[in-house]
Amino acid sequence: MSAADFKDGLIAEIPNLRAFAASLSGSMQLADDLVQDTLLKAWGNAEKFQPGTSLRAWLFTILRNTYYSLYRKRGREVQDSDGTYADRLATHGNQESYLDLADFRKALAKLPEEQREVLIMVGATGLSYEETAEICGVAIGTIKSRVNRARAKLAELLSIGGVDDLGPDHRITAAVQRAGPETVSS
Repeated sequence: MSAADFKDGLIAEIPNLRAFAASLSGSMQLADDLVQDTLLKAWGNAEKFQPGTSLRAWLFTILRNTYYSLYRKRGREVQDSDGTYADRLATHGNQESYLDLADFRKALAKLPEEQREVLIMVGATGLSYEETAEICGVAIGTIKSRVNRARAKLAELLSIGGVDDLGPDHRITAAVQRAGPETVSS
């Protein structure tokens, strides 16, 4: 596909992308930002598009992944324009953090390779289950199962039976409580 044909294809899909982005986000302003990001990513990765496949599907996949990445990122952000939350933060001593990290690394190394790999992809790099499944070439259910088994095994190896075992760090406690009890139970 020539660069001109690719550009024309991108332009032709803008209305469809806007409609899809608006349905995902519920906001036309966010939808326009998503479409812009999608078009930039598509243009920057034009060589990865496979001629003969659906440009629309490719673009919708990029848009969807962009939206979910933004959604995950927003879930970790707190609006604090006046500094109210920052003023209330307290930091506990972190002398033990080095030891905790060493224990975590040892436990992570004990996981089977396939579980360790997907846990790092999903947990550390923030890839979605779908993206991880595509990268690994397996079904999404297989990825979910591997991640669940890896989390359970890590919790067992680190002797984490519940939120109380995580110490006084309120950020960790909040993250575990938000994720649900299945994240830390074995």
